[in-house]
Amino acid sequence: MRSSGSTPSRPEPPIRLGIVLVGDDHPRACTGRRLLRRGLAHEVRRSGRNERGIVLDPYATVPLTPADRPRAEQGGLIAVDCSWNRLSAAHARPFGRTESRPAPGGRRLPMLVAANPQHFGRVGELNTVEALAAALWVLGHPAEAEGLLEGFAGGRSFLDVNRARLRRYQGAGTVEELEREERQLFGHP
Repeated sequence: MRSSGSTPSRPEPPIRLGIVLVGDDHPRACTGRRLLRRGLAHEVRRSGRNERGIVLDPYATVPLTPADRPRAEQGGLIAVDCSWNRLSAAHARPFGRTESRPAPGGRRLPMLVAANPQHFGRVGELNTVEALAAALWVLGHPAEAEGLLEGFAGGRSFLDVNRARLRRYQGAGTVEELEREERQLFGHP
């Protein structure tokens, strides 16, 4: 029960969310910093190690699937908050990994359409909050994904635009099934 005058607190996500701040994006458009200020994520230093968790890496070849849920629940999810205009393998792969040495356990998100004001309608160019929300949804935590997007421009639109895709991805049991869903949804061979 809440005492009078207190503000309701949001439930903590079932998966610990971490953010690596690169600092090259526009401060007003930085959803990662807003998540940190709201206490919905913690900052991860680039020199840190995350051997148990999952780094969301747009250069990874393996997509995030529901099978990754136990590992994410144990070790967390890490997103790299950087500008899409300056995105490189060095930004996307924190902790000193390169394209020839991918981040262990790094996963790319399945194909989705951005709904944020900066990249609306672009496939794959999600902002940090969209990426983390999509990951939570795929890993079986849709209510937490919706809560994470509250108060962000395009948050509701992101779910409206991608809900059917997210449901199909959440139903994929293997990497092969998820990649088949992507091909069916986006027409890639």
